[in-house]
Amino acid sequence: MSAPVALSARDRLPPHRRILPLLAVAVARMLAGARPARVRAVLEFLRRGARPATAGQAAAARRDIVSVSLRCAGQACLQRSIATALLCRGRGVWPTWCTGVRTSPFQAHAWVEVAGEPVGEPHPAGHYQKLLAIPPVEKTASGKTASESA
Repeated sequence: MSAPVALSARDRLPPHRRILPLLAVAVARMLAGARPARVRAVLEFLRRGARPATAGQAAAARRDIVSVSLRCAGQACLQRSIATALLCRGRGVWPTWCTGVRTSPFQAHAWVEVAGEPVGEPHPAGHYQKLLAIPPVEKTASGKTASESA
């Protein structure tokens, strides 16, 4: 049996600011139950057209998600990370969404990061070995995405 994990600090959002975070949490709950390939496809589609998120924007989105969902404030890292990415997208930006593992002891984890630094996580960069990362789409000088210009 694992040790209990402390909940993330939770702010109270005014009712008019809860709608988008609650919607992101609901969609993330459905996506978290999907196959990894489906999650990847959906997130890769949704990131298109978004600007890269700043650390402040990603932290604000994570804070809003945790404030409206007790589940996301606890151990539901997959749902929390997906909801954070979705809320960022709803605000026109995209962080890097990641999943990974550590081996001793084995533990899987999902998080968002900006510029290689995890946002709102208790562990430093590199604590988990990244298995999947969905970064913002980078545009070239011509305005095309890197994959379009290849």
